[in-house]
Amino acid sequence: MEARDPSSAKHGLDARFRLALMAYFLRRTGSYSEAEDLTQETFARLIGSAGFERADEPQAYVFRVASNLLHDRGRAAARMGKYTACPPQMLDEASLNVPEDFEPERVLIGRESLSEVLSCLDELGQRTKSIFIMFRLEGMKQKDIAALYGMGQSTVEKQVMLAVMHLAKRFGPSSP
Repeated sequence: MEARDPSSAKHGLDARFRLALMAYFLRRTGSYSEAEDLTQETFARLIGSAGFERADEPQAYVFRVASNLLHDRGRAAARMGKYTACPPQMLDEASLNVPEDFEPERVLIGRESLSEVLSCLDELGQRTKSIFIMFRLEGMKQKDIAALYGMGQSTVEKQVMLAVMHLAKRFGPSSP
């Protein structure tokens, strides 16, 4: 592993991660100004963090910080009795009328299934796994992922298809 210059690790955070962070926060808050605030706060935490300079996967570190920040804001809003903004398109009758989906057994089964899928994706490598998660689970556009990784959109498409095919082989219906 080659040593990184600490100043270069933080150089260009805005150019490398702003678009992806804004998309990440916009999907979760539905508010452009809130997404901008959360993006700036993420950068502030990264600049003040020694862990970012040592991270083997800077992108994963950035999104872990972003996720933690979002959770912190949610907990703070809950303590204050505030409700977080949720875009109307994210609300549907199915999600509002199924509290039984949160039974402990179903939650445990869901976590185990997700763990199996993530383990399976580990077999493909971190880059393919991250691309698949951003596209399929986070809903990022392929062109944004391509810009984030500095690759062509067709390469992102191929990485997603590779992951889909790998998962289908592992978890798809078994042949008779």
